[in-house]
Amino acid sequence: MEAPITFVDDRLLRKVPSWRTYLAAKLGFRNHWYPIKLSREIGESQIVKATLCGENILLKRIDGKVYALRDRCIHRGVPFSEKLECYTKGTITCWYHGFTYKWETGELCDILASPDSKAIGRQSVKSYPVQEAKGAVFVFMGDDDVKPHPLCEDVPPMFLDEDLALEGDSYMVQSNWRVGCENGFDGLHVYIHRTSPLVNDTQRSLPVGHTANSGQIVLHEVDGQPKGVYDEFAHHVSLWEGQVEGDVVVRGVRNTRTDGVPTRTTAASLWLPGVLRVDDFPDAGRHQFEWYVPVSEDEHYYLIMIGKRVTNPQEALDHEQEFWNRWKPVSLDGFNNQDIEARLALQKFYSSDKAWLQEMLIEGDHPIIKWRELCHRHNRGVQRPDHL
Repeated sequence: MEAPITFVDDRLLRKVPSWRTYLAAKLGFRNHWYPIKLSREIGESQIVKATLCGENILLKRIDGKVYALRDRCIHRGVPFSEKLECYTKGTITCWYHGFTYKWETGELCDILASPDSKAIGRQSVKSYPVQEAKGAVFVFMGDDDVKPHPLCEDVPPMFLDEDLALEGDSYMVQSNWRVGCENGFDGLHVYIHRTSPLVNDTQRSLPVGHTANSGQIVLHEVDGQPKGVYDEFAHHVSLWEGQVEGDVVVRGVRNTRTDGVPTRTTAASLWLPGVLRVDDFPDAGRHQFEWYVPVSEDEHYYLIMIGKRVTNPQEALDHEQEFWNRWKPVSLDGFNNQDIEARLALQKFYSSDKAWLQEMLIEGDHPIIKWRELCHRHNRGVQRPDHL
């Protein structure tokens, strides 16, 4: 029996031709940059394990720079991480037979148990390009013959701006990465946030639901620039009362701040390879970035970063302190935790590939369909079983 080409049955893929590769990308897209850890989580000389798109990876910071190797010896396939051995700063040695590789290139430089082997200098373990930006460590999950493109093509506009100070935290969530993306971009899901402490803390206005105008969705598809779907909330129809059989049972929250600051989020946008930007959230003048990074078929790395424009180091420090003292407990743990709960419930349904064809989307889900179709057109490859 032939091995499957993708993780999803081709008979299902043929039923959704306009977003076929999105459905196939259960473990994410290839030839893209993904954040894999926060910079602060990898100290000097520290070796850290991570999994990206199903591939187990080891990271090490050497003289300030982070390197990444596949956590699997090319000799007999055992994980280095089962028993880490590093006899020099720039190498890692497999504990089983002493195969030793350079962190910088992955080159097999020595074999302690067979120092005269002809394989030395001719073979390598897979190494991954690494780049640090804005307090996050990005790894390029790519094919060996593909040159990494600039990081700026795989992050939302604004993220790399010099005057944008960013602070964040991360979570491991037991759902597929696509479930995370669509939960974050779903305009109707504000319904679950009506009880969030963030609403009172920021005196926000939060409707029961809001529906995008399909004609106002903006697609960003210019070559050499980030690819994404932009949804400006000024074009939405907001619903402030929820009714059952004609009776109002739920009301949205309308607030007016005494300082005149706007109380509504202004836009949400979703960008390849799977990162959301929410403007004027969790408060006016802030921008929240959420990455949904594929780990396995039923798990993603959820990285949330909040950005604010600053003009000097003191303002940057103030933003950092505000993040940990206010936004972390009230927004990440008091608002986004509700999104995590929703994803866990969604995963019970979408864990079956057939579920993607059994869902019943409505008018308000138009931005999600546009996202799926954009991914199909512009992804640079799909992670397949043979890549693992």
